[in-house]
Amino acid sequence: MLRLLYFTLLIIVITGCSRSNRSFSVADYQVIPLPQKVEMQNNGETFTLTRSTQIIYPADNDKLHTAAVLLSEYIYQITGYHLEISTAYQTEDCIVLNANFDNANKESYRLIIGNSMISINGSTEAGTFYGIQTLRKSIPAYSADIIDFPAAEITDYPIYSHRGVHLDVARHFYPVDFIKKYIDVIALCNMNVFHWHLTDDQGWRIEIEKYPELTRIGSQRKHTNIGRHTDQNDNTPHGGFYTQQQIREIVNYAKARHIEVIPEIDIPGHTLSALTSYPQLGCTGGPYEVACGWGIFEDVLCAGNEEVFVFLEDVFKEVSDLFPSRYIHIGGDECLKNKWMECPRCQAKVKELGIRETKEHSVGEQLQSYFIARVEKMIRENGKTIIGWDEIIEGGIAPNATIMSWRGMEGGVHAAEKGHDVIMAPEEYVYLDYYQSPDVDNEPFTYGWLTELDKVYSFDPMPAELSEDKKKHILGAQLNVWTEYMPTSDHVEYMLLPRMCALAETVWTNPVEKDFNYFVERLYKLSLLLDRLQYKNSKYIFNVSEDNPSQEKISHKAVNKPITLAYEPHERYTFDGASTLVDGKKGARSSYRTGTWIGFLGTDCEAVIDLEDVTEVSSVHMDTYVNTRGNLFDPVHIKVLVSDDGTNFKEVHTENYGHRTEHCNPYIESKAVKLQEAVKTRFIKIIAGAVKTLPEWHEKKGEKAYLMIDEIIVR
Repeated sequence: MLRLLYFTLLIIVITGCSRSNRSFSVADYQVIPLPQKVEMQNNGETFTLTRSTQIIYPADNDKLHTAAVLLSEYIYQITGYHLEISTAYQTEDCIVLNANFDNANKESYRLIIGNSMISINGSTEAGTFYGIQTLRKSIPAYSADIIDFPAAEITDYPIYSHRGVHLDVARHFYPVDFIKKYIDVIALCNMNVFHWHLTDDQGWRIEIEKYPELTRIGSQRKHTNIGRHTDQNDNTPHGGFYTQQQIREIVNYAKARHIEVIPEIDIPGHTLSALTSYPQLGCTGGPYEVACGWGIFEDVLCAGNEEVFVFLEDVFKEVSDLFPSRYIHIGGDECLKNKWMECPRCQAKVKELGIRETKEHSVGEQLQSYFIARVEKMIRENGKTIIGWDEIIEGGIAPNATIMSWRGMEGGVHAAEKGHDVIMAPEEYVYLDYYQSPDVDNEPFTYGWLTELDKVYSFDPMPAELSEDKKKHILGAQLNVWTEYMPTSDHVEYMLLPRMCALAETVWTNPVEKDFNYFVERLYKLSLLLDRLQYKNSKYIFNVSEDNPSQEKISHKAVNKPITLAYEPHERYTFDGASTLVDGKKGARSSYRTGTWIGFLGTDCEAVIDLEDVTEVSSVHMDTYVNTRGNLFDPVHIKVLVSDDGTNFKEVHTENYGHRTEHCNPYIESKAVKLQEAVKTRFIKIIAGAVKTLPEWHEKKGEKAYLMIDEIIVR
């Protein structure tokens, strides 16, 4: 961080000086996202921003008038200056906005800082707006009386056209003021798409005038489940929706900031809120209930009921009128087919369409393809293009559909090779309902897993294996904020920031210029601005250490000793592998998905530890993460065996435990095995006997069960 340190010291020295007894500070153009080209003039010239500086825009350009108003507001937020806006052209003490920069990229701009004026010229008004953002971010967050801008010329443009940020308001509803604040921070980072997830099992959040029950009934749930895989709830009703007037207000607010709002109406699954409002749209007729918990539900829109398509035509007509976006997102993800396979109307439709099981696609997948194709046609007739999650590929891709690839990159590659446009949003890199720090027990509770800042920054939306002539179909990337465990707007902001800043640089800046350490240097300055603008944002990256001192450390005889496993952990829960069991760190209490636990699927945990010297052993201890609804069970027994040569083992103790007969809420079960007599040994084998398959009383009986283990403590 030498550059950051140097710049900070420079500011301290400069601020200590005065100009007519007034302090001043210096702008820095190394912002986020990093501009494509910054040429410092090094001629000693500076532009000085004071209270007398004016903002000039062409009299005949309403969009640039809006941009001028926003620039004035941005400068006021940082400096307290109320800059005058004028159409009277001048060349002294002014910031001049134009939109006639000759560049093929419609979001490009040139920013020229001279001695007497600053010029921001975009190839369109959008480009001018991004030049404004660069100028805004170049000002120190806590500025002095006078701000000097060193002479420079910046030429900039984005690498990708789709730079998206998603927000789920179905799981938790957020007020209009927060949606605007969310849009503001999207704009700050040069992102240009707000993907608004408006409907799901847990709530319908958009007013549809022809179907008032959607908001009267579907926007309300009785309570909200607490935690992951529990039967506990908060005993508090939750609801809310956006009126059509509010939606138009938000769309216009975003438009002024050159952000396209893409609405998502999730179908045919994730529709319990709609089914509860209009039960006749389901396969069984109900009764249904707006979901109070999370997960995937079997009840979906009936694919064999013509009334469903009339309903959807009406809904999408109103949605199309509300949103000027080219796109409407129709979801299409996680649609279980069970009810369709049992429904007489759906089966009649299967027969009518002549659908048969094929090697490539099941009957249910082909029925969903039929469903999505009909929706695509009705939306196209409204002048829109559909986006769907990559599940809509299954059974055949609807004509003209754009694919949002979330289950990895493979679906996007497949769609692009077939000529479909693609937006990359792989869960592994850009799902922000995952922890952002490995210190999960001191982070806000969330879904699980771990996606640190450097992981987001490392993401490359362009698949290396994609044919050269198909790369044009990769429009860009998007991060997703699913809010099951984000009940407040502060929580949303904290999970969003600063990881959105990392993706912003990925989709804007030339990838050859990306450097994570330099990004972190620049991020510190941006975090100060986020603080000033009153956004909650994680500071973890500025205090990171390899030892992670907040994580509980333990000392015992097997720490960092060689360890081998008879059975490999499941690939989703391998992380650092066997060494995790003897690394001297207790597993995180809040989540088993972030690398401090490893999990075995349908097998025992059988570990051999080489203590390297003959050592006295009197006890073995381990923790297991029990989450029966999530298929995690504790061991049915623990066996301890010892050996002098690592080959021939003798059993010295077995501890047997009972079998579970019903669900329990998630918790950590400690298993301590005390030997009747201490033994001296070099090798110790520990076998944690697993529940191999889920028991008869479990709703997923017969499926394989997990055994989740943290540290094996030997004393």
